[in-house]
Amino acid sequence: MVKAVIAIHGGAGAITRSAMSAEKEQAYRQALSDILAAGQAMLAQGASALDAVTEAVRLLEECPLFNAGRGAVFTHQGTHELDACVMDGRTLEAGAVAGVSRLRNPVLAARKVLEVSPHVLFIGAGAEQFARDNGLEEVEPDFFSTPERWAQLQRALASDETLLDHDGAAQPDDPLDPDHKFGTVGAVALDAEGNLAAATSTGGMTNKQAGRVGDSPLPGAGCYASNDTVAVSCTGTGEVFIRTLAAYDIAAQMRYGGHSLQQACVNVIHDAIPELGGSGGLIAVDRFGNVALPFNSEGMYRGVARVGEEIEVGIYRES
Repeated sequence: MVKAVIAIHGGAGAITRSAMSAEKEQAYRQALSDILAAGQAMLAQGASALDAVTEAVRLLEECPLFNAGRGAVFTHQGTHELDACVMDGRTLEAGAVAGVSRLRNPVLAARKVLEVSPHVLFIGAGAEQFARDNGLEEVEPDFFSTPERWAQLQRALASDETLLDHDGAAQPDDPLDPDHKFGTVGAVALDAEGNLAAATSTGGMTNKQAGRVGDSPLPGAGCYASNDTVAVSCTGTGEVFIRTLAAYDIAAQMRYGGHSLQQACVNVIHDAIPELGGSGGLIAVDRFGNVALPFNSEGMYRGVARVGEEIEVGIYRES
């Protein structure tokens, strides 16, 4: 029997330690630890990897410190458009939604698509109608808004910039530099039965044009899981992660090339992504329980919890 494990991320970017107070750093670390503890407890009680990653990402969506669900970034038009994906490594089934603005927890809608629909991806009004038909909670769009995200949009509008995957989010006491921050959240897990699963969710990119979709809801780009190899959730320059099929590339290198998890991650995060001008990171767990948390930026909100072991969290690049 394998030792069950869960890993999560809450975004990657360039770190400015001077902007981080001890109180704010503790808030981030505590949020990561609490969410990991919830997933760890579920796995210890025999929950499936699929249930553990779904709940972990739901909790990340509920935390306004991260760019998913409450606290999501604004589009150019001053609206919210959220994306999410869930994938089951046991069956290769996947569910995803994109461009939703009234679903409290997009990851739950993605999970419902996986469970009851013959389709994989719903967008916009169709995704919201599907969720409504299946009894998922709706909220007013301003539920997702925070003053910090609105101020972030105003700075982006003033500079006429489109800020990828929640670049520009840094405020006083935020450790990630405003020009190099990627605000996706995700979780990967291996359960006691040896099953893998992954989930990813995001509010997208600040000042994006309405209708833009990044890698997060796309199986193989920002989210992937197969019991044969690995479960992966990505955070970074969405367009580059799409073009490289980053999450699937990890699995393909392991399955067809015989690479280890660590080598596959190096090839993708430190070679393929930077070659196309991208940055970011990912979390991954393979079928043996090995975990990788690589990133090519200065830092990434991240953590890992194995059943029966201490929880580990990190923000900055380890020296």
